[in-house]
Amino acid sequence: MRLKGKNVLVTGSDGFIGSHLVEGLLDEGCKVRAFVYYNSFNSLGWLDSFPAEKLKKIDIFSGDVRDSNGVRKAMEGIDIVFHLAALIGIPFSYHSPDSYVDTNIKGTLNVLQAARSSGAEKVLVTSTSEVYGTAKYTPIDESHPFQGQSPYSATKIAADRIAESFYRSFDMPVAIVRPFNTYGPRQSARAIIPTVITQLLSGKEEIKIGSAHPTRDFVYVKDTVSGFIEIARSDKTIGEEINIATGKETSIGELTEKIKGLINPRARIIKDKTRIRPKASEVERLLGDSGKIKKLTDWKARYSLDKGLDETIKWFRDGGRLNLYKPDVYNV
Repeated sequence: MRLKGKNVLVTGSDGFIGSHLVEGLLDEGCKVRAFVYYNSFNSLGWLDSFPAEKLKKIDIFSGDVRDSNGVRKAMEGIDIVFHLAALIGIPFSYHSPDSYVDTNIKGTLNVLQAARSSGAEKVLVTSTSEVYGTAKYTPIDESHPFQGQSPYSATKIAADRIAESFYRSFDMPVAIVRPFNTYGPRQSARAIIPTVITQLLSGKEEIKIGSAHPTRDFVYVKDTVSGFIEIARSDKTIGEEINIATGKETSIGELTEKIKGLINPRARIIKDKTRIRPKASEVERLLGDSGKIKKLTDWKARYSLDKGLDETIKWFRDGGRLNLYKPDVYNV
């Protein structure tokens, strides 16, 4: 599928991955409608950080994916939908599971219903590697069983299965995009890499983390965005669920030591019990298989972890961006 000139809708466009995806789609020559979460401050999230000339190219639509009428309105005239809007914080899902059901499940259903009614050419639904739970084998391919180890992951499993049902029941051109642990500029402090970087850059000598032993497959955000774009471009991806992964595994402890070495090698790592997830809920190991995306598209990861961390740290250091974060607060 040729993307240039297509009318595309990005839900969750005001967030971390969504804002980077908007930029990537503009570079592809797409006409982008950015669905942002309505708020009385008229905040556009990370889109507010765009230069004025770039922001003028974007059709901003304020709404809420939980509202079916607003989603239908946003879908008018759209060719391709990138559905990223979701609640994603795992610790907060322990506290407020109802809101995750409403946003992640009902919101996805609203997007699928609206896309079906409007006749969209392709719908990309964003999943997460958390749907696999702790790896039963590695590398994790798309045939790996699902396990809801948090209310967050359970709602994402449900959203994926609803998307699959629309493909099978209504022949809807759906692809399920499953990024592993994306990181990079603009990521919120609820994730491990911004948490460690902001603590170090703020001058702290003791860096607080939760469990150090779990492993993750870290994907730089530009590689994740190129994965979305290549999955959208390929006609072979309809009806498929597809990992975006590097196939490389790093423990939280190793990652923290690496970041510490880049900023302040003298800092000490402290285990903070308040940041440790319930034992049966912690996903111990995630290591992705990228064979399918490489088979169906032209995608490949271009950023090593070292290169991606360098760019991420530089972003946090530049332009007073550290002031946007609260290193003293544990963000759930």
